[in-house]
Amino acid sequence: MMTCPIPAPAIQAVLNACSAVPRAGLITLRRLIFARAAELPTIGRLVEDLRWGQPAYLTPETGAACSLRIGMAPGGDFALFVHCKTGLIQSFVEGPGAGMRVQGTRAVLFRTENDISIPAVSMLIGQALTYHLAKKLA
Repeated sequence: MMTCPIPAPAIQAVLNACSAVPRAGLITLRRLIFARAAELPTIGRLVEDLRWGQPAYLTPETGAACSLRIGMAPGGDFALFVHCKTGLIQSFVEGPGAGMRVQGTRAVLFRTENDISIPAVSMLIGQALTYHLAKKLA
């Protein structure tokens, strides 16, 4: 099983720039992303990079994942972001994420680490990491 790697200095700097409450939540989301990726060998290698100043998670060899990022959202919340044209957020709130706070079609919002529903968010992460593979099979 893939462990969550130590963040590169640029990623660590972004996390360190956040106050304690959102930083703890972002670290939890980061761990969930790496844990879920370890369960999905078909996505290939998961790469962590900065996109738009936020940690982003990419699958360069397979192109399996859609845009998946973590970071701060307007209003002081932290968020898990997906590509806004995928429909993933809509499916999420119609299913396992019912009742969770979202920002349109692009993000799930959290105030504290306790707001993260591990099963629901893990499912969303898995769908984002396999988005393009699922489209090829459809």
